[in-house]
Amino acid sequence: MQYSTLYQSPIGPIQLIEKDGKITNLSFLSNEDERNDIPSKETAILKKAKQELEEYFDGKRKEFDLPLSFSGTPFQEKVWNTLCTIPYGQTKSYQEIAIQVGSPKACRAIGLTNHINPIGIFVPCHRVVGKNGKLVGYAGGIDKKSYLLNLEKQNL
Repeated sequence: MQYSTLYQSPIGPIQLIEKDGKITNLSFLSNEDERNDIPSKETAILKKAKQELEEYFDGKRKEFDLPLSFSGTPFQEKVWNTLCTIPYGQTKSYQEIAIQVGSPKACRAIGLTNHINPIGIFVPCHRVVGKNGKLVGYAGGIDKKSYLLNLEKQNL
C-alpha cells in the first residue's frame, strides 16, 4: 500500500510518498491541490522523512538516513545511486557523473535522468550543474535548485 503526506518547506509544499516502508517520491507542488490521489497517512517512515527534511532546511542535517525505492532502468538507478554520493555543499557536472557511471558521452542521458528523479533532495540531483558550473535544469525550477545549493553552502 502507498501512503502520502504533505510537508510545508521553505520552498513550497512537498508531497512525500512511501510504499512498503520506503520513500518512493518527493514532489514539489505549486499548490496543495496538485497532490495525487494516494491516501494520506502519517506513517513512521513519512514522519521520519518530514523530520529529516525539517533538519535539512534548518541546516542541521547533511545526510539523509531513509530507505529509498527507485523505479527506473538499470542506467537510471545507477545514476540516482551515484547522485547520492555527491557530498553536501558540493557539486558535480553532468559530465563528471557520466564519467563516474562509466558512460562518458552520456551527458544528455544524465540530464534526462536527473530531470525524472522521483526523489529529489533525498537523491540530490540539485547538486549537478553544467560543465562551467552554471545552474542548468532542475525539475523543481532553477529557483529551488539555487535555494538548495545556497542553503548547503551556508551550512558547511
